[in-house]
Amino acid sequence: MFEEKTEQQARQEILDLVAEYCRKFHNQKKPFVEGTRIPYASRVYDEHEMVNLVDSSLEFWLTSGRYTQEFEKKLAEYLGVRYCSLVNSGSSANLVAFMTLTSPLLGERQIRRGDEVITVAAGFPTTVTPIIQYGAVPVFVDVTIPQYNIDVSQLEAALSSRTKAVMIAHTLGNPFDLQAVKDFCTAHGLWLVEDNCDALGSQYKIDGEMKFTGTIGDMGTSSFYPPHHMTMGEGGAVYTDNPLLNKIIRSFRDWGRDCVCPSGQDNVCGHRFDRQYGQLPLGYDHKYVYSHFGYNLKATDMQAAIGCAQLEKFPSFVERRRHNFDRLKAALSGLEDKIILPEPCENGRPSWFGFLITCRDGVDRNKVVSYVEGKGVQTRMLFAGNLTKHPCFDQLREQNEGYRIVGDLKVTDQIMQDTFWVGVYPGMTDEMIDYMAKVIREALEHV
Repeated sequence: MFEEKTEQQARQEILDLVAEYCRKFHNQKKPFVEGTRIPYASRVYDEHEMVNLVDSSLEFWLTSGRYTQEFEKKLAEYLGVRYCSLVNSGSSANLVAFMTLTSPLLGERQIRRGDEVITVAAGFPTTVTPIIQYGAVPVFVDVTIPQYNIDVSQLEAALSSRTKAVMIAHTLGNPFDLQAVKDFCTAHGLWLVEDNCDALGSQYKIDGEMKFTGTIGDMGTSSFYPPHHMTMGEGGAVYTDNPLLNKIIRSFRDWGRDCVCPSGQDNVCGHRFDRQYGQLPLGYDHKYVYSHFGYNLKATDMQAAIGCAQLEKFPSFVERRRHNFDRLKAALSGLEDKIILPEPCENGRPSWFGFLITCRDGVDRNKVVSYVEGKGVQTRMLFAGNLTKHPCFDQLREQNEGYRIVGDLKVTDQIMQDTFWVGVYPGMTDEMIDYMAKVIREALEHV
């Protein structure tokens, strides 16, 4: 006779089947064959991520919930920070981090329209987009090769009476000179936002202490898009040690509301109906009081469920990235007359996102890339190359307003012309790394 299952028994049976399905039909590793496509990045996962995803879906809570709380807590613990807020993408993380600095709650340090933010043009656009969209002014300084990070010798030249912040990324996992940038920000009372989307797990020794990048400035951001250091499909995070900034981050993420009650909970503070806000009537429902012009940038609990499983593997991801980078660099040694190999920042311990290569004079980057791609190795440019050269800047250039450039961005333009990168993601085997090195060597022989 059929025995009726309890909900928990039925749930466990489903999850066991999911695990079996994943083991049988996903992650079937095959020996690498030369010429097989090698992507610059890929997801690395097993049944734990898939089981967590289905477990969350069976609850059908859908929006942020218990897995979100678990992920925020565990990522904060890993990084050694007090507060972490999950959002729906790394771009949203940068948006929230920047908009946090526009809050009236910051008093004289509030960024207002027309104020300036020092950044670089050699990077991903969403580090800069929130600045421009708000009406603040990005001030672009050049970068250096072979670190591909901000040229700190230009910081003082970029400073003006309107400067309020520095917002820059750690390029492909390589920390920028945090000691110099942090000292500059401290000396001039500036905010520092670390775009850590390509550098989760990277470390930097500052004031004698090794810390994770993203935790040294006032705020750090991460992305969990599939190619990144860990994934939940779409997703991102903003983290900080500052309780006021954390309050503002949460407000901007959650519609701009003043209430701090967790999703699905009411009147946690006990004062939902007895306070006065703005020009609202006394006792207006605090859940519908807005202290900022915010957004809904929350992630779903299904995304967070995947992230929780990824976090357990994450330290091994970082070590494998370092291994792959070191192996590829060793395999390309001796080619320094044709290409510039990447170097870690002094005092930095990168969690490498990719392996940057700059072609020297006389070596055609496009021909090298074409050959490498033709042999099945996927390549990428250093994102925008020089962001100010893109169509999105056409009107700003024509009007000669909305941004400022310090110097001539000569190295940024060199990167735009001569630089590309290949992946070192943790799913790569030694055979794949060796094949990439072989193909790059062949490409340089042919050009």
